[in-house]
Amino acid sequence: MAGHEAPLLIRPSQLKSILDQKQDVTVLDATWFMPNSPRNGHDEFLNKRIPDARFLDLDKVASPHSLGLKHMMPSERTFADACESFGIKPSSHVVIYDTHGVFSSPRALFMFRSFGHSNSSVLDGGLPMWESESHPVQSGPLPEIQRAEYPTPELDHQSIRNYDQISNNASLDSTVAELVLDARSRGRFLGVDPEPRPGLSSGHMPNSVSLPFNVFLDQKHGIGNSTFTVFKDVAGIQKALEDAVGQDEAARIIKGDRPIITSCGSGMTAGILWLGLKLLGVTKTALYDESWTGYAMRPDSKIEKD
Repeated sequence: MAGHEAPLLIRPSQLKSILDQKQDVTVLDATWFMPNSPRNGHDEFLNKRIPDARFLDLDKVASPHSLGLKHMMPSERTFADACESFGIKPSSHVVIYDTHGVFSSPRALFMFRSFGHSNSSVLDGGLPMWESESHPVQSGPLPEIQRAEYPTPELDHQSIRNYDQISNNASLDSTVAELVLDARSRGRFLGVDPEPRPGLSSGHMPNSVSLPFNVFLDQKHGIGNSTFTVFKDVAGIQKALEDAVGQDEAARIIKGDRPIITSCGSGMTAGILWLGLKLLGVTKTALYDESWTGYAMRPDSKIEKD
C-alpha cells in the first residue's frame, strides 16, 4: 500500500500551504492525556482545532488486550475502518498533531507507517505552534465526513515487538541482544521513583538504556505564558542519543549495525524516540507495544533497579 512517502515532520507553514492548495490531505488531532489527567482530548478538540481536522482517539482505534492495556496497535481491519470513517484514502496525505506540541502524535504516525501508509507526517509543534504562527482555528460540532474506501492493509510485523520477544531479548547476552531505549524518566528507570500506575514496580528490563523522551525535544513559548514542545534539529537529537549510549554505540545505531527497540510506560512516548531515530535515518528500530506496564505486570519478568 505504500505510495508517496511524505516528510516525517512538517511545519505549520507547510501544512497551511498544503491546505490552501486543497491537496488530498486529512488532518488528525491525536491528542492523548495520561489516565490521571482531568483534561479530555476530544472535548478540547471540539473547542479548538485546525480547520477540518478529525479526532483520532488512540484508545479507541486499538486492539483489546488481555491485561486491559490501552492504545495497543489495532488490527489491520480496525485501522482500515478508522481510515474510512475519517475519509482517508490510501493516497491521502495524513498530517497528525497534538495539543502538547509533540507528545502523542508520533505514536499515531508510528501506527500509520507500520500499516504501510507512508504518505503521513507529524506537525512539529502541533496546535500550539500552529496558533503561535497565527494560522486559523475552528470550533464547534464537526460537519459530516464523507467516508472513503480503504483496503485492509498489512502490518509490518518487524516494526513492533510483543512480550515474548522482549522477554527473550532480556535473557540474551548484551552483545547479541537488541538494545531497548527506555523513554521513561531516569528515576523510574533506576527504580528510585514510583510508576504513575499504582502497584506497578519501577525499574527496567535487561539490555535497556535510559533515554527520557524529553531529551529529543525543545520547549518553546506559545500564546500567553504557555509552552509547547518541538523536535530538536537532527544534530540535537544525535547529541542526545550520544549522551545516552556513547558516541560509538550511537554511530552503530545510526548505521543500522545495532537494532533498536523503543519502550516507555505504555507505548505512547516510545513513539517520540522512534520518530527521533527515524529523523536520524535509523532503519532498524521497532517499538514495544505494551512497554513497561505490560512487562512489569507479569510476575515472571526480570526487573533490574540500578
